[in-house]
Amino acid sequence: MFLQQVVNGLTLGSTYAVIALGYTLIFGVLNIVNMAHGEIFMIGAFVGLMLVTKFNFGIVGALAGAMIIGAVLGYLLERVALRPLRRKEVSHLAPLISTIGVSIFLESVALKVFGPQAQSFPTMYAGQLLDLGIFKISFIQLIILAISFGLMFVLRFWLAKTKAGKSIRATAENIETAGLLGVDTRRVIVMTVMLASGLGAVAGVLVGLAFNAVEPTMGITMGFKGLAVLILGGLGNITGAMVGGLLLGIAEVFSVAYGDSSYRDAVAFGLIMILLFVRPQGLFGGSTPQGGR
Repeated sequence: MFLQQVVNGLTLGSTYAVIALGYTLIFGVLNIVNMAHGEIFMIGAFVGLMLVTKFNFGIVGALAGAMIIGAVLGYLLERVALRPLRRKEVSHLAPLISTIGVSIFLESVALKVFGPQAQSFPTMYAGQLLDLGIFKISFIQLIILAISFGLMFVLRFWLAKTKAGKSIRATAENIETAGLLGVDTRRVIVMTVMLASGLGAVAGVLVGLAFNAVEPTMGITMGFKGLAVLILGGLGNITGAMVGGLLLGIAEVFSVAYGDSSYRDAVAFGLIMILLFVRPQGLFGGSTPQGGR
């Protein structure tokens, strides 16, 4: 029973971690919270669902399509809602309010296009359980775990070892200094927002598969979960987002397994509050944001 809940918690937590990575990347580089991230996550879920149900794509194709659409939305978000504000002396709250406006717009569009009802993936994706003796795991859970952890490790390696990744880290550390050293910071910002949005869209498909339900309002709840993980792990810290997401997922699953499902969010967020009382900067946070490190 214990190991079974750990597996379930890791599956759920890995999706939270992928969502939080998008928040973390944008916060690390732009020092803002992208409130439209949850709605891009939701659009990605619908794109994946449509590719599977209407165009007979497989899971890999659906994930790739969702990532592409998410990246395009990220480009439009940066071009329309964020870049004009960087050219002016505006309040630091202006980008936050701008992304809130984008989130409301995307949710309204989704309600108009897809309707308010929840939609589900075909029954063939429900998956059969694989009995390993000490715990059971479904095919869908294996896919979610493999893709989520694969994305986390690839992103970590890419940020640490590639020139583009190092440019993101340098920009996150100090955008003015990075510009003086020859880094094209505008290009880095666009790339970061597109990457973060693509990850969010992929997470939307994974969550849709995990719960077998996709609806226009799903971005609100998952967006708040991603924000919670962002704070729990430490603002702007990639490792913190990964670990924080896994911890939040495990906490939720155990609160349901050994308590009451109606208190799953209260228990999980209560644990986060207690932790932040002890360590306000988060698990991996320091005195300053860690950017891509």
